[in-house]
Amino acid sequence: MTDTTTSPLELSPAELAPYIQHTKIELGSTRDEMIAHARETAEHGFNAAMVSASWVPLVAAELAGTGIGIASALDFPTVGVMTSAGKAAEAAEIARLGATQLDIGVQIGWLKSGMYDEFREDIAGVVRASGIPVKVMLELPLLTEAEKEAAVELSMEAGAAYLKNASSGAVETANPESVRYLVERARPGVLVKASGSIKSYGQALALLGAGAVLLGTSAGLSIISDTGDDTTTSY
Repeated sequence: MTDTTTSPLELSPAELAPYIQHTKIELGSTRDEMIAHARETAEHGFNAAMVSASWVPLVAAELAGTGIGIASALDFPTVGVMTSAGKAAEAAEIARLGATQLDIGVQIGWLKSGMYDEFREDIAGVVRASGIPVKVMLELPLLTEAEKEAAVELSMEAGAAYLKNASSGAVETANPESVRYLVERARPGVLVKASGSIKSYGQALALLGAGAVLLGTSAGLSIISDTGDDTTTSY
């Protein structure tokens, strides 16, 4: 859990760990690497281990009893390609395997086509099926201003627990402007997660200062040790 009694701008690098979802979703990651990732997550007190669905059972077992979250992603990295029924079924399975949070791609094409009911229900189906907090990856740079407004409202109507600026650095480098945009529009109880090429302590502070409560990054270790820019990742 994050400590909201201290301003994010007053936090030391190590104190950022509870705000970071420690991410490892690279293609070809091995069992030993995933075990090490889970143990790193617990050792440093990160908010959650973000891993691919196939590794959720292993990571959940490693983190049992620690209070650390197990997060996974759905309809990602190629966003918006699954059927709604398939997405809901997979969401239920991922939750059954031990995930406690779920980040999902949304149907940008449906949004741009004016298929608002379908866009909303695609998200709502995951919320209902999983029974765990759902974060929607809105891909803000791909949307017009009107589409951004619609995406935010429809996501909240669908029951999303978190609004997220983008799925990865391939879409947007997380920035305070996008975070503030979401924070200003979020209903009470809906939170904001920032994601996309978050690589430094200073950048992390700026995002938290803008109102994000979670940061998704695979550069967590370099951020909490303030060792500078980690160029090995775009997530």
